[in-house]
This record gives sequence, C-alpha cells and structure tokens, in this order.
Amino acid sequence: MHTSIISLLVTLILAGLTGNGSALADDMTTPLQHAVNAPRGELKSPYADFVSVADEGHKIYLSHDCGSCHGGGGGGGMAAPLTNEVWIYGDDDDTLFRVIVLGTGSLSPGDAFRQQGFVRKGSENVVGPMPPFGEIFNSDDEVWKIIAWIRSKHCERGTGPC
Repeated sequence: MHTSIISLLVTLILAGLTGNGSALADDMTTPLQHAVNAPRGELKSPYADFVSVADEGHKIYLSHDCGSCHGGGGGGGMAAPLTNEVWIYGDDDDTLFRVIVLGTGSLSPGDAFRQQGFVRKGSENVVGPMPPFGEIFNSDDEVWKIIAWIRSKHCERGTGPC
C-alpha cells in the first residue's frame, strides 16, 4: 500500500512537470507572466457580472495603495482619474489588465507595453507613466477584481459601458 502512494505522488509530480497538470501550472503563473506571454486580446475577465465583486476589488485596490496616486475613489490625484469617460489606452479587459500589470511608458519593464503595440488613444492632464504592478499581485483574480471595481465606478457615473 505504501508503494502505491509513492507511485501516485510520482505520477502527479511528473504530470505537473510534463504539462499534464496544466490546471496546477496555471494557478502558479503570475499576472506578469500572463501579461507577457498571452497573445494580445486573449486576456478576459472571468467576471461578466463585475458588480458582484466590485466591493472586493475596491478593498484590493486600497490594500495595494492604488489610491495614493489615483485617489481612494478613483477620481485621480497625481495620476489619471480612473473615472474618465475615455481611457487613454482603451477600455477592453486585455488592455486594462496589461496597463496595471506591465505599466506604461518608460516604467514598463523592457518597454513591454509599447512592444505589445499599445499606444495612447487620448490625452490626459496627467501624462506620467503607470508603474508596473505585475509582481505585486498574488493572482490574476486580484487584478480582475480591481478592474471590476473600476468598471463599477464608470457605471455609477454613467461614463462607461455597464
């Protein structure tokens, strides 16, 4: 019986190493790895009903001190407001995820954001680059919940798709 347990453990370890344990491997991939490796346009929020996780997203936003630049309610500060009608890089899930994770401009590691083809669509009074936060978040889920909260703010103000 002891041998069968060891065999099972060896099989699970080998499955993880050979890719047959892809669910486990996905759980271990960081937001930064997803943003760098996923083809543009493939990052999609798992929260179609973003309002259901918006409060949790706001707590995550505050816990990572995003409010020190964007304001506690997302209305801006030394960084651009998250409540504007038009977002300067676009408002699709993929773009928002990458803005947060990769950062923009000279602060994006290896100029990754621009290298992926992203360019400003508009202008803002605050034109400084967004720092990359891909290594700060524990999971994609944290990023998606922050995005859910940002989307909920747009709905409240009637400035974005709901």
